[in-house]
Amino acid sequence: MNKAVVDRNRKLGESVVNSMKQRHFDAYYCESCEEAVALALSLMPKGTSVGWGGSASIAEAGLIDAIYESGEYEILDRSKVSPEELEEFARRVAFCDTFLASANAITEDGQIVNVDGNGNRVSAMIYGPKSVIVVAGVNKIVKAHEDAVSRARNTAAPINAQRFEVNTPCKGSGKCADCKSPDSICATIVTHRLSKPAGRIKVIIVGTNLGF
Repeated sequence: MNKAVVDRNRKLGESVVNSMKQRHFDAYYCESCEEAVALALSLMPKGTSVGWGGSASIAEAGLIDAIYESGEYEILDRSKVSPEELEEFARRVAFCDTFLASANAITEDGQIVNVDGNGNRVSAMIYGPKSVIVVAGVNKIVKAHEDAVSRARNTAAPINAQRFEVNTPCKGSGKCADCKSPDSICATIVTHRLSKPAGRIKVIIVGTNLGF
């Protein structure tokens, strides 16, 4: 990666980390995915349970592979269960020891914004798991809250729709139509203004693009 890009990403990432600490998130900046994965594993006590939603970022970073390779955790992986078991399995994940996620957007002043369809991802981030670890690339950083909501709905959601069997306008057109479809993947929009209790949500910002 070009040195100027590396330097800019680090300065931006560290600035956002400082903003997030003021909001009681445990926040960190890592230049590489390898560094981020090592840090995430150090934040997960061995022998505990870990689960996640549908985050592309944690997979791209290599965190899921690293968890399996470690052999140190009780892994709650929704890709391993049948569609009939998924709803009950999601309830188990909602009370795991560590929940892994990413963000659709993070504002420069340290707020996290996510949209969700069924709500299992954002609900676990809000309450249930003892610890939440968010891994997000610098591409998720935006200026302000309105930019974060816009990014979540107009960038992340139409791409996410392509991954699932849903009947939404964005699935066909690739752009948000502010739909009221029963299949909407933007049924819920959640802003984490701060971490409560302090430190429950850990955020690792990585100096590269991850997810969408």
